[in-house]
Amino acid sequence: MLTFTTGHARDCRGATRRDFLAAGTLALGGLALPQLLAAREAGAASGKSYVRDRAIVLLFLGGGASHIETFNPNVDAPAPYASVTGEVKTRIPGLALGGTFPQLAQHADKLAVVRSFSHDNGNHPKAIIHVLSGGTDPTGDGKAGQSMGSLYARLRGANHEASGLPTNCLVTSDEVDGQYRTERGRVEAGSRPGTLGLAYAPFDPSGGSQLLKNLNLNISAERLDDRKSLLAGLDRASRAIDADGSLAGASRFETQALDMIVRGAGSAFDLRREDPRTIERYDTSGFRVGKKLFQPSSLGRQMLLARRLVEAGCGFVTVQNSGWDMHADGNNPGIGPGMEMLGRPLDKAVSAFLSDCQERGLLDRVLLVITGDFGRTPTINQRGGRDHYPKLCTLAFAGGGLASGQIIGRASRKNDAPLSEPIGPANLLSTVLHAQFDIGQMRLDPGVPRELAQLAEPPPIAGLM
Repeated sequence: MLTFTTGHARDCRGATRRDFLAAGTLALGGLALPQLLAAREAGAASGKSYVRDRAIVLLFLGGGASHIETFNPNVDAPAPYASVTGEVKTRIPGLALGGTFPQLAQHADKLAVVRSFSHDNGNHPKAIIHVLSGGTDPTGDGKAGQSMGSLYARLRGANHEASGLPTNCLVTSDEVDGQYRTERGRVEAGSRPGTLGLAYAPFDPSGGSQLLKNLNLNISAERLDDRKSLLAGLDRASRAIDADGSLAGASRFETQALDMIVRGAGSAFDLRREDPRTIERYDTSGFRVGKKLFQPSSLGRQMLLARRLVEAGCGFVTVQNSGWDMHADGNNPGIGPGMEMLGRPLDKAVSAFLSDCQERGLLDRVLLVITGDFGRTPTINQRGGRDHYPKLCTLAFAGGGLASGQIIGRASRKNDAPLSEPIGPANLLSTVLHAQFDIGQMRLDPGVPRELAQLAEPPPIAGLM
């Protein structure tokens, strides 16, 4: 992290009287990843006629959430093809949600639930890459394509011109359980930029910059009261980086990070600026999650941070949530206990997000996408879990100006295959592109490579646009 030495025994982490400094320290502790700091050099978001004023929040349920216990409970079917948590009916005819989603059911008019999402990869790391790449990596081997977030950043611009915030962010949880950390790592790997380059890699606010670890600013406590003095110290720091041969070639990125902080971008990461009532609405810390080691659920804070980020200029925010690999084995719970543990905080966090966005006038500008590795088997294994099943997967949308309050596609009676035309990751990516960009205008822009424009050619999901 960037340390301010004030001449007192403690560093700036104890100097709470200056919100600016606190926000700056918080942001520099996580905002200084080199792949983000190349953003401004890679291009800004302005001046592109095909860009719509919208953003995406992708909630990725790492491990593969059951399509049955989430968005197709299928309770009229015989066991084990029906949800073990029952169902919650909604005001939308034919649309019921799994039994752990009572709050989300109240927002059914904002949802579009896809019941025919399908692919053919049942391996966790490969399936995650395949889905997060929108099918541009067809095998999930990490040798082709790029994540949807990185592609979005390449098309919109790598950072927001006014705030300096990155277009593409990844909001992770500081996991303590080994299985949860593994699942987080898979989502991080699946969010890669591929050949687009590090300027378009996702920026994780919980990460840190290796380049800033040994950077210290010697500024007296009195001078911290003077923002101009602080800026002068930051300027000297950037010049010091330039003079250090070991940091050659990266110093301009560090300078951009410091510039981003003094322009106020760091405040987007400071949840203390929120109304306590809003924080309480999102708070999921009362739910304990894990398998071998447990911790309070952070999903609510992650979703609140996602809302703050898109409000401040980020365009694509992936929220990582672990634990959905419900085999009922040594590393994972069974489907019933697992949905009680993870479904409840998801219900609260997503409901809070949708209500908050609606109240702030953001709902039509923010598209929420909920998906994961794959679905789960329509049968229950001998231990009480469901296993990997990519033939039917979890997918739902909310907001973003898309048609809502509907079911898209049909599954078989046993919840084991699409009955309607299967919808795949390429259709998901095309839907995202059509929702966020004027595709006709984008194709005319000489700055957009033809191979990227062609990714919008698969049909977007019918009925959404």
